[in-house]
Amino acid sequence: MAGRGTVKPHSGFNANNDAEVLYKAMKGIGTDEAAILQLLTARSNAQRQEIKAAYKTLHGKDLVDNLKSELGGKFESLIVALMIPPIKYDVTCLRDAIKGAGTDEKVLVEILASRSPNEVNQIKSLYKQEHKNDLEKDVTGDTGGHFQRMLVVLLQASRQQDIQENLIQSDAQALFAAGEQKFGTDEGQFITILGNRSNAHLRKVFEEYRKLSGFEIEESIQRETSGTLQEVLLAVVKCARSVPGYFADSLYSAMKGAGTDDQTLIRVMVSRSEVDMLDIRAEFRKRFATSLHKMIQGDTSGDYRKTLLLLCGGDDA
Repeated sequence: MAGRGTVKPHSGFNANNDAEVLYKAMKGIGTDEAAILQLLTARSNAQRQEIKAAYKTLHGKDLVDNLKSELGGKFESLIVALMIPPIKYDVTCLRDAIKGAGTDEKVLVEILASRSPNEVNQIKSLYKQEHKNDLEKDVTGDTGGHFQRMLVVLLQASRQQDIQENLIQSDAQALFAAGEQKFGTDEGQFITILGNRSNAHLRKVFEEYRKLSGFEIEESIQRETSGTLQEVLLAVVKCARSVPGYFADSLYSAMKGAGTDDQTLIRVMVSRSEVDMLDIRAEFRKRFATSLHKMIQGDTSGDYRKTLLLLCGGDDA
């Protein structure tokens, strides 16, 4: 996946120079938002951390605190998100999703379904370090039923990494028997198989499942399950088929129709900007009658829009 992001490290990088540019942009009356957003979107996350350190050394002030006091609204949220290291950003999003009055299931599903086992392990250990609590304990305290069971399986981060040829047929049969073939649904089978097999293995199982049942696995999940369990199972299936495809769908859903789900838009654009944004754009163009760039342009405004478009990195006509 190396190099599929739109945001790359800046080649002539100098943290002190960048810290000065940002300091000048915020000094005195008024703020030079254009200078801030152009600089930060043209630096990698690791470089932004160095700028943050240089800023404190040179000026004795916290860069993020200064940005918060100078900026506002969605633009502020987006810029602040860009300043957080990737794993810490996931931890922050999960914590916010859990600790509010209700639980933001969408965030739990998105992060746990799309991150690699290695990333999930890093998230768990940083979460514990920052919040003195096990992520699993907080997740189970906030969710229930089969949905909870699936999240716990994903939190184990023990998804197999290879294709087990001898299990493809039997996995497909087990899923068919657990849903379409019986009265009621054996959710446990879906959880075990979808939660533990590698993505490459699952793609073969889905193919076999279609031959066996005449249905796409997504159709069966929609018929056989509902609510949050259905959401997490469908997310896992989409990610097994294509992680960039999953995020293209998420971005489209966040912007289609009236209103915009800005939280999702910010979270996905920030967290994928150095990972697979080029692939997300290509999938978006393939799936929908428009490009990601055009949709962001039509759905957002101001400095917020300018920053998102720089993270998007170009239009796909």
